[in-house]
Amino acid sequence: MDDRGPPIRVLLCDDHAIVREGLARLLEQADGIDVVAQAADGREAIELAVESRPDVVIMDLSMPNVDGVEATRRIRIDVPEAAIVVLTSFSDGTRVLEAIDAGAVGYVLKDADSDEVVRAIRAAAVGGSPLDPRAARAVLTRRAHASAATSLTPREREVLAHVGAGRANKVIAIRLGISEATVKAHLTRIFQQLGVTDRTQAALWARQHGVE
Repeated sequence: MDDRGPPIRVLLCDDHAIVREGLARLLEQADGIDVVAQAADGREAIELAVESRPDVVIMDLSMPNVDGVEATRRIRIDVPEAAIVVLTSFSDGTRVLEAIDAGAVGYVLKDADSDEVVRAIRAAAVGGSPLDPRAARAVLTRRAHASAATSLTPREREVLAHVGAGRANKVIAIRLGISEATVKAHLTRIFQQLGVTDRTQAALWARQHGVE
């Protein structure tokens, strides 16, 4: 214990022993941080969180039995005082959003240096939201896209699905029983909502987000 008060109690959750052990060794060298438990899968993470009552949980997303997103959701219910920080890769933006929706307060990349990890833990422990700046834009972009999808009307989603299938406005109009002018009006709003500038970009967006 140091002059700043009791140490931050940390639970490490990762299915790779080498990652857990490396993080544990790293955190042992940091002042005011105490690794109280290590979990090899999501189910164990939930059990150890209830048992050890950590201040901060470092949570890998891809784990056996119970994945990191569901483990995050369960821990937030069972141990609401614990702040959960996701340990992730740059390409995992969609899963990070799911974890944040489940109650995680932020995330740190797996290739982050030791100072970044320590700062993320300390920030989470005092109510902050540590977000790695290298991945923040990608995550926020996915959030914007997800919000855009929910803001489309059912008819607009139908039009977008046809665009994604490569159909021309005339064909879309016939299939939906509306005029070409109405199709164009729908497309104008769709482009605005999705933040795209043409039907090619809209078609790619539709395919990437499973609009069909």
